[in-house]
Amino acid sequence: MRTPGDPGDVELALGFLHGEGIVRASGDVAHATYCLEPDLSAEQRWNVVTVTLAPGRTAGDPARLERHFQVSSACGVCGKARLDQLALDGYHPLPPGPRVAPELLYALPERLRAAQGLFEDTGGLHAAGLFDAQGALLAAREDVGRHNAVDKVVGWALQSARLPLHGHVLVVSGRASYEILQKALAAGIPIVCAVSAPSSLAVAVAERFGMTLVGF
Repeated sequence: MRTPGDPGDVELALGFLHGEGIVRASGDVAHATYCLEPDLSAEQRWNVVTVTLAPGRTAGDPARLERHFQVSSACGVCGKARLDQLALDGYHPLPPGPRVAPELLYALPERLRAAQGLFEDTGGLHAAGLFDAQGALLAAREDVGRHNAVDKVVGWALQSARLPLHGHVLVVSGRASYEILQKALAAGIPIVCAVSAPSSLAVAVAERFGMTLVGF
């Protein structure tokens, strides 16, 4: 379950695969597009994205990627077989990020809010925004799911060959969950800010991997 739209659907797929460790850079992807198979219904053709890995790139051990349900707007960590998989995926503490003044951090939620056109119309969508260390908004994406919005931002960065995102700040409209911190860690984002509170697991990830986490 997601908020559909082009190019957000492809960004969502790529960002999700990056967070799962299947792709690390734009060169790992040979092709990503809607799956326009003739046997699919007209509706389903725009609900399926096919990502073809580059020659020589494999998805790795299928057991490591095990989930027990389809991707949805809920917290995806609920479907993980183990909560300690971060330690098994080869992540390391991030290098020191930029020093950002508190006054700048306080201004970022409003800058993100100004870019939330769909929220303005509906009042029902989350958003994720990627900022540089000076507070300039580089990318903003909206979705019914918090972590979907983050996936879209990471997918955009992957397509733009911007990863890893050292020196950047991620701002999310909801609470800072474990999975959002995981996705930020995978993308190399050293600072994560949320307008709501962080979960205890999110705090644990930030402490373990040297990330700055700012919440309500």
